[in-house]
Amino acid sequence: MRYLVAMVFAVIGAGLAMIFVSSQVADWVVARQTFENSDDAETMNMLAFMASNVIGLIIGWLVGWTIAGGSSAGDQAS
Repeated sequence: MRYLVAMVFAVIGAGLAMIFVSSQVADWVVARQTFENSDDAETMNMLAFMASNVIGLIIGWLVGWTIAGGSSAGDQAS
């Protein structure tokens, strides 16, 4: 059950990161650098966007794992 809760929270965390954080982070990263062509800028934008999503996924997993671990601790103590 702990894995299921962690997976649900991971999907939620990735979705929230994608909607609220990733675009701004990607734009910020690209704005701070200079590029010789637009393909490099677009590649960096995509990389920063996906990295932000992965970080949101990991944070969501950790939150779900922690929440599910706290609720199942009483079940194993019996």
